[in-house]
Amino acid sequence: MNLENLIPAERIKYNQPMKEHTTFRIGGPADILVMPGSVSEITLVLDWARKNGLPYLVIGEGSNLLVRDGGFRGLVIKLGDSFNRVDFNGNEVKAQAGIKVSRLAAMAADKGLGGLEFAEGIPGSLGGAVYMNAGAYGGEFSQVVTEVTVLNDAGQSTVLKKSELEFGYRSSSIQRYRYVVLEVELLLHPEEPHMVKEKMQELSRQRKERQPLELPSAGSVFKRPPGRFVGPMIDELGLKGYRVGDAEVSTKHAGFIVNRGHATARDVLALVSQVQQRVKEKFGVDLETEFLIVGED
Repeated sequence: MNLENLIPAERIKYNQPMKEHTTFRIGGPADILVMPGSVSEITLVLDWARKNGLPYLVIGEGSNLLVRDGGFRGLVIKLGDSFNRVDFNGNEVKAQAGIKVSRLAAMAADKGLGGLEFAEGIPGSLGGAVYMNAGAYGGEFSQVVTEVTVLNDAGQSTVLKKSELEFGYRSSSIQRYRYVVLEVELLLHPEEPHMVKEKMQELSRQRKERQPLELPSAGSVFKRPPGRFVGPMIDELGLKGYRVGDAEVSTKHAGFIVNRGHATARDVLALVSQVQQRVKEKFGVDLETEFLIVGED
């Protein structure tokens, strides 16, 4: 059966440049990119991919992702604007995986619900944020998520309670088993809307001051090693502004690599490797990348 028989043709794109779908603005073409509009369409598309032996990748905003320059041989499923319903019921929130995290935080603030202030500047979608237990400024999703509805490898929908999510630092059982996040339930707390918004505005001010938001990036490049902060180590090595091609260690925050215009994945990975080598030599610390690397050269 053709893919066009499963979902509307206008939501299917072939040879789609992934640089148009990642915050890094880097990446070669995906063979097929689809934008499903419902859970049933996601299930149909995944089943089609499995039957045709196609590798698949599920993305939202592509904020923690580096796609290699040769692109992705297979199917990319993008959950976005057609998959962003949010329902509020007292302190409980149910939200579909495609909603932008910053949008969800703003909606919660309007409802007088606190707990998501840390997420106001996270550029990704909710599914990806829960998948990797994203966090910032002392908060992370493990603090507010109560259950997650996922699709497993067999294409079956199942609900994972918090105890089954096995949240860790930038990790979860969803990530380990490559489940597809469909919907997330969160438990927030009542707070005056103006108080929530003031906290978010302050965090937004700090982000703009300290992070290179004006240039494409994938967020923090490296996971934080125990007892260390990555940015100061790289800064001490004098690597701020160091470049490979158009990939640059940010002059504003050394924990970020930015795209100065036409950076390739090869540029980024070469720069990452050099930073890792220098940090290992100087501090004896092995830096692990935080973003997901997919595709082929």
